Order: sequence, then structure tokens, then C-alpha cells
Amino acid sequence: MNIESVVDFSTANTKAERYSQAPEKCLKGNPEQIQHNHYASACGQLNAGMWESDVGHWEVNFTEHEYCEIVQGVSVLRDREGNAKTLRTGDRFVIPAGFKGTWEVLETCRKFYVTFEQKP
Repeated sequence: MNIESVVDFSTANTKAERYSQAPEKCLKGNPEQIQHNHYASACGQLNAGMWESDVGHWEVNFTEHEYCEIVQGVSVLRDREGNAKTLRTGDRFVIPAGFKGTWEVLETCRKFYVTFEQKP
């Protein structure tokens, strides 16, 4: 490995992946989401990049551990018991694998993420 293998998000020319949540997961709206997965490890367990979503509300089921940093917008993360955490620009947090609940975007949201999918 050398310096050429370092991934600089500010200059990465990663193709945007545009998608919407599956209709059965959507609770409100049909938000377009964009992901730039700037890094994927050879083993497939570690990914890092940028994600953005329009306003909407959907169910989530995290099979991976995810570190997030919100760089734009406001979202609300709720667990299955209804407990909520509002996420705003500047917030940094980890969602552990196994978390189930909902993600609601109140204002167009953009985050940087690093995910780790633990193999059984």
C-alpha cells in the first residue's frame, strides 16, 4: 500500500447511487436517497462514504455497526419502544448492529458514514 490507496472524500469521484426505500418500509413520503460509497474494503465488511436523503420516514434494521456525522439537516431516530433522538448538523454517533426502529428526515439530511458488517 502507498499514498495512492488513501481515499480523500473531497476529491473522490464516486458514482452516485440513487434509490428509494422499499414501499413496505416507508411510513411517510417516498424520499429519494443518494449514496456515494467512497470506500469498500476487500473483505466487504467496511464501507465509508456520504449519504443524503429528502424528507421522509421509514423503518430501519441495522445489521451493521454505523458511525455517522450529520453535516446537513435534521433527522429523528426512534427505537421500537418510541424513544427518540434528534440528530442535527454537527452530531456524531454510532448506531450499533441490531438496532431496529425508524429514521425520519425533517430537513434534507446529509451524513458521512463508516459501516462495519460483523461476520458471524
